[in-house]
Amino acid sequence: MSMLCKDPQAVIDQEVDWSAYLAGQMVVASGWSVAPNEAGGITIEAEAREPSRTSARLAGGIVGRVYRVTNQVTLSDGQVDERSLTVRVEER
Repeated sequence: MSMLCKDPQAVIDQEVDWSAYLAGQMVVASGWSVAPNEAGGITIEAEAREPSRTSARLAGGIVGRVYRVTNQVTLSDGQVDERSLTVRVEER
């Protein structure tokens, strides 16, 4: 899990490169979630998927709060995997 600092006004793209884990497979489905899910918290504005990479556009967040942003993918052979990152919201 990695850590990212984000300004509450910033709208940023975050990417997960799955290529090192695919072993000949492809990403066929991707979903993103944020915890905690709260009013004024970080939201996922957009998502994108390529055969070996996924991304999400993160917006908002409450100053001083820490969020877990998780990307869960389904691979072409049916396996399911996920990666998470921690996002701390700070005035920058």
